[in-house]
Amino acid sequence: MIKQRTLKKVFSTVGIGLHSGRKVRLTLRPAPPDTGLVFTRIDLKPPVAIKAEPERVNDTRMATTLDKDGARIATIEHLMSALSGLAIDNCYIDVDAPEIPIMDGSGSTFVFLIRAAGIEEQDAPRKFVRVKKNVSIHVGDKWASLEPYDGYKLSFAIDFGHPAIDETAQFVEVDFNKENYIESVSHARTFGFVNDLEMLWGMGLAQGGTLDNAIVLDDFHVLNPDGLRSQDEFAKHKLLDAMGDLYVLGHPLVAHYRAFKSGHEINNKLLRALLANPENWEFVEYQDEHTAPKAFTEAVKEPSN
Repeated sequence: MIKQRTLKKVFSTVGIGLHSGRKVRLTLRPAPPDTGLVFTRIDLKPPVAIKAEPERVNDTRMATTLDKDGARIATIEHLMSALSGLAIDNCYIDVDAPEIPIMDGSGSTFVFLIRAAGIEEQDAPRKFVRVKKNVSIHVGDKWASLEPYDGYKLSFAIDFGHPAIDETAQFVEVDFNKENYIESVSHARTFGFVNDLEMLWGMGLAQGGTLDNAIVLDDFHVLNPDGLRSQDEFAKHKLLDAMGDLYVLGHPLVAHYRAFKSGHEINNKLLRALLANPENWEFVEYQDEHTAPKAFTEAVKEPSN
């Protein structure tokens, strides 16, 4: 049986909110089976708990934000991506500010902290959402779709029309039947443009962005002294974001996600469209690990190195 998973022990870290620029303390705690991923604003009185669900996403400007009774928790996508990639089903996530810390701008720091805390299997079957029919969302020339697939695969194409980005891979595909999250996805950092900063600052966004937590570009070049971590980092980060956005579903997907220029808004609309029709999907469990897709067995094992 493929079992649900949680953390072995509590861990905390401190970082800066990418958009708020505020210092944030983040704590992750083990949770019982069937809890899901529950975020709590512990700085509020009384504290407000928000379970990760598609209907709780109400703001997708530059980040995915959960909301409940006016309490907000923003920029959850990188942490959610790491939790998805490491197959964590149940976890309490406490934060003392309205945003998850950005860390290095990728999923790597969260992966390191989660692995250091340890991962524990639970005596309950893991519940998957298997896509039965194609579902798609189009907004202008941007689109995303979920299609039936025996495993979990993501394909993402970008088109920014920027010289430095155009020199890198414009399309990436990760099939978790063959690859794992840590090595293939987790390292890719978020990115932004110097020319957008004044606009973002006026919107109260990107207050904490630096060369230490994002790839920054001017009109022609990457400004980070060390350059890119890989030649597909831009496209791969969009795929990393998509994994986090999709995991707001609360269950791992058995599907092929395909997208062109998609972002947080389209990804959330895609989940809502999937759930809107019961004929689109079904819950499944895998009682025999040997017959389950490798995406849910081999790909979540610890790397040998």
